[in-house]
Amino acid sequence: MADKPIRVLLVDDHQVVRRGLRTFLEVQDDIEVVGEAADGAEGVALAEELRPDVVLMDVKMPGADGIEALKRLRALANPAKVLIVTSFTEQRTVVPALRAGASGYVYKDIDPDALACAIRSVHAGHVLLQPEVAGALLAQDVPQGGTGRGTTLTEREREVLGLIADGRSNREIARALVLSEKTVKTHVSNILMKLDLADRTQAALWAVRHGLTT
Repeated sequence: MADKPIRVLLVDDHQVVRRGLRTFLEVQDDIEVVGEAADGAEGVALAEELRPDVVLMDVKMPGADGIEALKRLRALANPAKVLIVTSFTEQRTVVPALRAGASGYVYKDIDPDALACAIRSVHAGHVLLQPEVAGALLAQDVPQGGTGRGTTLTEREREVLGLIADGRSNREIARALVLSEKTVKTHVSNILMKLDLADRTQAALWAVRHGLTT
């Protein structure tokens, strides 16, 4: 039996953008567009109703913007992965979006095939940042938590953290380091505790800023 398609919700205030995204995504065998919303509040309501796997979310929208919508989804414990897809490239929007719970951040000029790959990647549990976005993070002098605590990590934990920053899932980390997934989960929990971070996204940001990427 074939795997179920990835169910995607589009949230963007520009109808032409939604139409373009839908047109492209509907030709992907493993992706299904299940709904569209024109602002953050509508996006949250539809995400609760439709329970998509992935939400493609713009940042700047009238009313509730993408970051506010992200916060509401997380408050509702909605399991959907959120991939920010925006033309808004100012650096000050990147960190708030990721802190609010986005699993990835890409720009609207991304190649269509790369966007499909990005959807698959965040659906698989990876953290995804375009190189330009990672560069924006490094250019900012914004604390990411855990400052000065990297020395408390074991060598193995630093290896795991570096692979998290590279967007690897627990399964992929386990294979790369020849460990069980249970052991990897324990390492991830220890890393978050030692660095005083909330989730994998913050861990990936911390690793990027502190040069632990592989």
